[in-house]
Amino acid sequence: MDGNHPVPWFPAWPIKFSDEIQNPLDIVSLFDKWRPNDRWLLMAFEAAASEVHLWTTWFAVRRLEEKNKMVARKTDAEFLRLIAGTRQIKIAFDRAGLQIGDTAAWILYLPEFEISATFGQTEIEREIYNNNQLDAERLSEHLNAQILPQRPFPNEEGLVRIGAIMEGEKIAPNKCEDAYLLHSTMSDL
Repeated sequence: MDGNHPVPWFPAWPIKFSDEIQNPLDIVSLFDKWRPNDRWLLMAFEAAASEVHLWTTWFAVRRLEEKNKMVARKTDAEFLRLIAGTRQIKIAFDRAGLQIGDTAAWILYLPEFEISATFGQTEIEREIYNNNQLDAERLSEHLNAQILPQRPFPNEEGLVRIGAIMEGEKIAPNKCEDAYLLHSTMSDL
């Protein structure tokens, strides 16, 4: 990654499954069995827009977690809830979780370091991605999936998946990331 990028890579690894998912619950159960702790999660591939999107959502989750004001009981579910832009956990899993027919997903790790009062002041360890790479590789192997060489990118398909826009609705490519961020902030309104 470029040392001048405003934020380091979020600890997220895109994976491609060997076959289309037939039973998402089986995949999630297998993942839960092997994940090092409950700060690891699986998320729909289209649900991630960018490093800024993931870090901003993480910051909001950490703030809610530290204030003991999460809607979900677990941090991984709270992250999906904010990504999906809803207060309802079931809707969050429907939008940002795995679905029948998915061929790809994200393995994410939600770091637990302390945050400052404002996002721009939080010190993000630049090696957080590399320090968790081995665990991500192990998890992908347990899922019979391959880590892909790419990073998240905003697109209309993802906005439809998380419920930010309707099928067939168009949005300017340079406004996609903003739409993801705005949708996430709407989760608590």
